[in-house]
Amino acid sequence: MPKWFNTAGPCKPDIHYMLSATDRLPEIKQLIAQENYFVIHAPRQVGKTTAMLALAQELTVSGQYTSVMLSLEVGAAFSDEPDLAEKAILDEWKDSAQFRLPPELQPPDWTTGEAGRQIGSFLSTWTRKSLRPLVVFLDEIDALSDKTLVSVLRQIRSGFPNRPQGFPQSVALVGMRDVRDYKYASGGSDHLNTSSPFNIKVRSFTLSNFTLEDVRKLYQQHTDATGQMFTPEAVDLAFHLIQGQPWLVNAIAKEIVEYITKDPSIPITPELVNQAKEILIKRQDTHLDSLAERLREDRVRAVIQPILAGQELPDVPQDDIRYVLDLGLCTNENGLAIANPIYQEVLPRVLAYVTTASIGYLQPIWLSEQGEFLPDRLLEAFLIFWRQHGELRTCTIL
Repeated sequence: MPKWFNTAGPCKPDIHYMLSATDRLPEIKQLIAQENYFVIHAPRQVGKTTAMLALAQELTVSGQYTSVMLSLEVGAAFSDEPDLAEKAILDEWKDSAQFRLPPELQPPDWTTGEAGRQIGSFLSTWTRKSLRPLVVFLDEIDALSDKTLVSVLRQIRSGFPNRPQGFPQSVALVGMRDVRDYKYASGGSDHLNTSSPFNIKVRSFTLSNFTLEDVRKLYQQHTDATGQMFTPEAVDLAFHLIQGQPWLVNAIAKEIVEYITKDPSIPITPELVNQAKEILIKRQDTHLDSLAERLREDRVRAVIQPILAGQELPDVPQDDIRYVLDLGLCTNENGLAIANPIYQEVLPRVLAYVTTASIGYLQPIWLSEQGEFLPDRLLEAFLIFWRQHGELRTCTIL
């Protein structure tokens, strides 16, 4: 069966080129063996869900564990109604487990428990009746908020001392942000912080972008399957432009091999990589469009705009900087910087569009019906514009 570069949803190993989950997360198996609970956080579309699905399947196939990735996202609609969120989440979990696990490893029939304890009770019942130690990856944890988020975290913490016989041996919370930054809008606190109901975690780590060697390996899979080669210069340029961002790694290659040149006898050169880059920037697919949406947030613009302008960062909250890093918009290796050259091209265009749209169309009232210039009307228009959009500055004349 032919394989493809994937830019939509989790990768499937039978139809998509993909890298090994354990290679990207080499520490996880040791954490699981030590019966640890931990957090995996990374920006969207870097392969978190793909990695968790693949790792869970690998653990199950090993015969040592029953492992599954389950999503919490359906509970997001019930931020202040934990009992309704629990029911929606458990319905989703049962469907997912039936699809992803063999019959003998699926959860047992379970009757609805007491509100506020249903998730913990379900995991406890499943663990006690499971033929193997249970390992669960809970995806989209930060889709939850307020009372529902706290309820879920407390139920997991409550069951933690009973592992591995009475509760999952290992639980991973998977999302965009670290647990310390999960939002809790009610109760007078903006964050869960150090008093987090999930203070049982032993480790928080992130899923990194692809390295240059990772990109070479992924592109080599296409070469092995079709004979179409990526020149070393093309791979180097692709990595430079995207800095290993997984969605972009796949998107660049997909655009080239499926649309720009379908002939596998034609090698992929830097010229084709640049052509694909321009197409992606102009088209602004979902990934790039989602970045544009983030720039509507004041806290994001407050960090991004000074970086693009080469200015010193103002006194912004530390959480806003962490937020921009968690979104994958910036890196902080040698100071804050835009994450890759493609983002450096996209973000200014978006900001310029937003600014232009906010100013609106200026009616040329300084011209008469005959097109004659009217200085007094121009001055009037300028003063109106300045009052709306200008910023007064104190200047010192030396």
